[in-house]
Amino acid sequence: MSAHETTPTATHDSAFLRACRREPVPHTPVWFMRQAGRSLPEYRKVREGIPMLESCMRPELVTEITLQPVRRHNVDAAIYFSDIVVPLKAIGIDLDIKPGVGPVVENPIRTRADLAQLRDLTPEDVSYVTEAIGLLTRELGATPLIGFAGAPFTLASYLVEGGPSRTYENAKAMMYGDPELWADLLDRLAEITGAFLKVQIEAGASAVQLFDSWVGALAPADYRRSVMPASAKVFKAVEGYGVPRIHFGVGTGELLGLMGEAGADVVGVDWRVPLDEAARRVGPGKALQGNLDPTVLFSSTEAVETKTQEVLDAAAGLEGHVFNLGHGVMPNTDPDSLTRLVDYVHTRTAR
Repeated sequence: MSAHETTPTATHDSAFLRACRREPVPHTPVWFMRQAGRSLPEYRKVREGIPMLESCMRPELVTEITLQPVRRHNVDAAIYFSDIVVPLKAIGIDLDIKPGVGPVVENPIRTRADLAQLRDLTPEDVSYVTEAIGLLTRELGATPLIGFAGAPFTLASYLVEGGPSRTYENAKAMMYGDPELWADLLDRLAEITGAFLKVQIEAGASAVQLFDSWVGALAPADYRRSVMPASAKVFKAVEGYGVPRIHFGVGTGELLGLMGEAGADVVGVDWRVPLDEAARRVGPGKALQGNLDPTVLFSSTEAVETKTQEVLDAAAGLEGHVFNLGHGVMPNTDPDSLTRLVDYVHTRTAR
């Protein structure tokens, strides 16, 4: 055991952590990206009138929101309720999450001088995270808590574009036109992200997921050259803790092998690539997570079960499988369909 590695805790033998470690499981574990959030009436109630970023900084509120889907759906893991821009806000970046738009950055990073905005993140900057995770792990008991952060490429895209983008023209222009500035920007973000995940693990998170939501916009050669070193640095920063590291992106079918190579123990797969094919692309030694199309949940129970069974069948030969959607729960999803889905997977896969 390394100096960082934690002693076995109540969560160690959970189905979720066993699947991440590619060990035998009592049933296929299930959790959902965005399981805490707008699909739940109880979430909308407690969030009423509270801006998104403020809600991420109130430990009692974060605890309640994180626990809501665990209580309701009987999922096998909780995911820490936060937003990918929280660490950026914590170090003083002038940004806000505008309803219906997303994160908007007041002074986008376009020049080398702009990098000065990105100072190191300290545990004191996010003391509310440490407090919330302490409250959560006490409540969760044997249910693991997944820590959460945005990956350097996705954070860089927001910072360079100044907000959400469909084309990433400014970010890609920097990546191609000023590769040194781009590399320095991503390296700085990797430091911040690594520090943010360390805070969560030290507070009690049992696993971490790095969301590279927008990295599917890149060709494999560009990912390998211009993004992978920074993602690898984040995974390396938390390697010594011995907690499973999950890597997820959208539209990343062409990048799955590289995303595993970056240092993940578990590779998240969106709904576009069947899990047996994803396993071929990722190669041995990794668990997979996924990958029901989130829109299937708007269909009939029979259709949901049919599509779920297709995912389970494709996952039958995997070394380790964590059932999830291929992206986040959509806001208009009927929460009862998620509860039924968890029950279906647990029942069908009981060993």
